[in-house]
Amino acid sequence: MGEGRGRVARHSERSWASITFAGTRHQVDMLFEGSDAIAAGECFIAFLPEHEFSIPGHIVADAAVTEVDHRMEPPRLQVRCELLLLEEG
Repeated sequence: MGEGRGRVARHSERSWASITFAGTRHQVDMLFEGSDAIAAGECFIAFLPEHEFSIPGHIVADAAVTEVDHRMEPPRLQVRCELLLLEEG
């Protein structure tokens, strides 16, 4: 996803728990700069919610794009997404 053309501009995480599950909620800002990178970023936006993640010891319960900022000069695309990771076992 993102074809290696984006970079993580910011990442934060906080613990999350319910009666039956525990895990962490992550907020990630990805930055795609330049025309080719923006095209890859648009694919990232389209496919993130259905992506099959493989993170040892965790299940990705939810992955969503929550904010998009697209600028023309200079060409850049900033994408904020949130992921909810649950601890396996």
